[in-house]
Amino acid sequence: MELGAFSVSLSVKDIHKSKSFYEDLGFHVFGGDITQNWLIMKNEGSIIGLFQGMFDKNILTFNPGWNENAENLDSFTDIRDLQKHLKEKGIKMLTEADESSEGPASFTIEDPDGNPILVDQHV
Repeated sequence: MELGAFSVSLSVKDIHKSKSFYEDLGFHVFGGDITQNWLIMKNEGSIIGLFQGMFDKNILTFNPGWNENAENLDSFTDIRDLQKHLKEKGIKMLTEADESSEGPASFTIEDPDGNPILVDQHV
């Protein structure tokens, strides 16, 4: 099962302080818009998202169809196929992708400890 690029989306209290902190750890801004209270930061192959006021918990994020540079992959497992496979395994969906659609879509699940996992396909 190919889940795509992995990142951790952090719910932060002050995006400017968090940006500065992660820059001190060697991360640089890779995407996002600080005026909209979200940034994507990268340090080599490590990717984090900083999100202020957008969600309550930190989220594990996978992006089918993308590599760690947000570049489209030639071949990947479509999100609807991932969703069907996980449902067959008995994993409960919190939100679901429309299985009759094509292209960008997302679904959300939780691990056994309540940690949210977002699978978000952009292609």
